Amino acid sequence: MFTGIIQGIGRIAALKRRGETAQLTITTPLTGSQHSQLGDSVAIDGICLTITALTPEGFTTTVMPETIRRTNLAERTVGDRVDLELALAATGRLDGHFVLGHVDTTGELVSRVNDQNAVVLRFAFPKTQRPYIVEKGSIAINGVSLTVTTVTAMTFGVSLIPHTVQETVLGDLQLGQRVNLETDILGKYIVAQEALT
Repeated sequence: MFTGIIQGIGRIAALKRRGETAQLTITTPLTGSQHSQLGDSVAIDGICLTITALTPEGFTTTVMPETIRRTNLAERTVGDRVDLELALAATGRLDGHFVLGHVDTTGELVSRVNDQNAVVLRFAFPKTQRPYIVEKGSIAINGVSLTVTTVTAMTFGVSLIPHTVQETVLGDLQLGQRVNLETDILGKYIVAQEALT
């Protein structure tokens, strides 16, 4: 489990694809400074993956077809920057919201405007996710815990403070770029329960 509070930015050092599988190597000081071990979970742009090898510069992980199909990993290339978060320790603070790292779908950045000290991003998303995206609810975009500020039938918006722009790769997003979306797990259970009654 994660919180959506990014702990560091890594860079894709190697990406070996075979069909719909991949091996991904990330350079980052995060895993070394936090004494990561084989088998630990790490969220890469919001995708929960398992550390399968540690390197002096970072770590390697293996990606299965389900992950490639549900996320934007198929579009990533060597040199890309990625947001990183290690799994939440039982003694850690829950500053964001419950993020599982189980990406639901991808969205597309359709607009970016400045609003005084904030950057407002608007994303298009598949209509199947509409029941789970609510104004003032939580959403993880590339693993970053954010509050939905506006929502329509096909788009939603979030506002980024300067700290979020500087400490995550969301500030690098270009119009038309796809991002990983994970809707709030609590909302999913509520919607599922209502469907049963």
